[in-house]
Amino acid sequence: MPKSTVRKKKVYTPPADVRPATTTAVRKKPSHVALPITAVALIVLGIGWLVVYYLSEGAYPVASWKYWNLAVGFGGMVAALGILSRWR
Repeated sequence: MPKSTVRKKKVYTPPADVRPATTTAVRKKPSHVALPITAVALIVLGIGWLVVYYLSEGAYPVASWKYWNLAVGFGGMVAALGILSRWR
């Protein structure tokens, strides 16, 4: 049986009116030194808050907040994650 010919597709080039203008690459500045330090501090404080809460069986850091102490601890860690997403 004869072998079929292979058709090559042309490389797509968008029309000139749709094509983005070529510009030089803009380099963004690196992050400030305080950004990772703040993020690590929030992680440590969040974990520390949770450890103190569990080890004191809810008596510390703030007894009247009850389970909201968990939200404070995890909230600190989530805030650190948000800060680290901005790190360059």
